[in-house]
Amino acid sequence: MPSDYAVELRDVCKTYMLDEVKVQAVCDVNLKIKKGEFVSIAGPSGSGKSTLLHLVGCLDRPTKGHIFIDGRDISKMNDNELAVARGRTIGFVFQTFNLIPRLTALENVMLPMWFADYDGNRREKAVELLKMVGLGARLNHLPTQLSGGERQRVAIARALANEPEIIVADEPTGNLDSKTGAEIIHMLKEIHKDGATLILVTHDLNVARTAEREIHVKDGMIVRD
Repeated sequence: MPSDYAVELRDVCKTYMLDEVKVQAVCDVNLKIKKGEFVSIAGPSGSGKSTLLHLVGCLDRPTKGHIFIDGRDISKMNDNELAVARGRTIGFVFQTFNLIPRLTALENVMLPMWFADYDGNRREKAVELLKMVGLGARLNHLPTQLSGGERQRVAIARALANEPEIIVADEPTGNLDSKTGAEIIHMLKEIHKDGATLILVTHDLNVARTAEREIHVKDGMIVRD
């Protein structure tokens, strides 16, 4: 059943084994993010914020608890169902861009559409998105031919390829200078204004403060919301 919440976590824990030592990266987290919210998740290195992001973005499953995406419990999905739900519902922007080196900017943006069986004109949509992020003249450039800021713009265009309801950005300004980082944040905020739910993970408190709602994480727990 559809929900008012884009994401809901109930009593979520995530435990890893590290050299036979059990590490609890996330502990008893309860969190609700409304549709259309702009939320930042902030915390120092090792605080559990990236693990929390991977759980929110359905890149990982919880050891305990339940995660709901638009009211659907992902714990009840098999791997294929989860991959389809993730591909159609969530767009990802990563600190390291995660572009395919041998593909052009245009091909990188088209790639998620192939996986999600996008039924429109993939090339036309990718061109439109790259123009939207200011890269209409760089369609056929490889990632190595682009600056860091341009690569992140390609990553944002790729994140929007399947018109997802949720955009998840993991340290999107981490590898950029301050001016370019500010431009990327401005671009993400404009996407949020168009109706997308935006979840941004960062260690930079100045970046965190750009969100409407700040969530602070320490030792795998939410300490301030």
